[in-house]
Amino acid sequence: MDTALVWFRNNLRVQDNTALTKAVASGNRVMAVYFFDPRHFEKGEFGFKKTEKFRAQFLIETVRDLQKNLRALNISLLVLHDKPEHNFETLCENYGVTEIHSQKEWTSEENDVTNAVDSSLKNIKHSTYYDQFLYHPEDIPYADFNDIPKVFTVFRKKCEKQSSVRKIQEELTPLSRENMVSITTRIPSLSDLGFEEFQKDNRSAFPWEGGEQAAWSRVEEYFWQSKNLKTYKKTRNGLVGQDYSSKLSAWLANGAISARQLFWEVQRFEEEVEKNESTYWLIFELIWRDFFKYVSLKHGNAIFKRNGILDKDYHWKSEGNTINSWINGATEYDFVNANMIELRESGWMSNRGRQNVASYFAKEKEQDWRIGAAYFESVLIDYDVHSNYCNWMYNAGVGNDPRDRKFNIKSQQDRYDENGKFVQRWLQNELF
Repeated sequence: MDTALVWFRNNLRVQDNTALTKAVASGNRVMAVYFFDPRHFEKGEFGFKKTEKFRAQFLIETVRDLQKNLRALNISLLVLHDKPEHNFETLCENYGVTEIHSQKEWTSEENDVTNAVDSSLKNIKHSTYYDQFLYHPEDIPYADFNDIPKVFTVFRKKCEKQSSVRKIQEELTPLSRENMVSITTRIPSLSDLGFEEFQKDNRSAFPWEGGEQAAWSRVEEYFWQSKNLKTYKKTRNGLVGQDYSSKLSAWLANGAISARQLFWEVQRFEEEVEKNESTYWLIFELIWRDFFKYVSLKHGNAIFKRNGILDKDYHWKSEGNTINSWINGATEYDFVNANMIELRESGWMSNRGRQNVASYFAKEKEQDWRIGAAYFESVLIDYDVHSNYCNWMYNAGVGNDPRDRKFNIKSQQDRYDENGKFVQRWLQNELF
């Protein structure tokens, strides 16, 4: 029997998933595969593992939930702890695969894997889909990615005026159980991936698990139960607690929920509860996320290069003591220290914190911004390649910020942690 294979990457959900929807529409038997690629857990150029324990745990939880949700649709998920390109030829032979569907990725490492997989395939069509955007690439008012403007505001205003967000795809219903592929699979544990089990820090502002179900539980809680969405713009620069911001970035990053789904949920909230500046601001932040993805599409590997997309030649340093002091929260600023210890101990940091610690690292200490970006890549639960590297370029002055600003960290602390609750929360047990 002919089989349509869905290769899951950073699109770990069953609803509003183009690759899965297309596979189901093919009329063939459908099965799915996900790879815990060993390269994602190895050390990179700057000595950090590409994925540390926090995101690894979140990913395991997400894949576990994906497997359960696919099973409810009578679709089997094969989970392998191996490089994708080593497996596709055998997979296709063993299961009669005639077509493959996946989300389109374009950054260099992901692209290399895609090309390696495609070169191993024989007469099997591999269809890929841009599926991680708010505004689909076919719908933006730019004929070519090279036309993407340098400044976010120009991009935002033009898209808001001339583009629209696509509707959510029709909800999938279970396939015939008779055609379900029989697979016995095991999802790797933390120890399989090279980590020790750990307990989540009870101070963390991000206590949730990974997965599509957890993402929608958070939406239900933040939008509909507490209605905190009504005050998002006022509270989003907070530092302590679960509800100062939506915290949806982690599920967006691995595709457990889509930007489109969030857009239409905000629209429903505006119709049924209230429409105000805060409800718009969540969409505003989704457009920022889109913008950095388009910057990445336009500039390619330049977003990973020392001189950034502006090709500015700063004299970046790489001082081990300075870098270690930053990572371990032992700098001259309590505000930087508290944020860095929160990141080290929980895998999470607020948006306000991220901007300050990046400005300190790149602007005050003039350390190579790529080292900071690589550390964030390693530790952040909500790491997204495009947002991470483009934000670091932005803060380092080699990206999309025309003002090339530098944060006054003391005044930022006075403004955003006036009562000292945040600093005390994370520094009270630290001995210097």
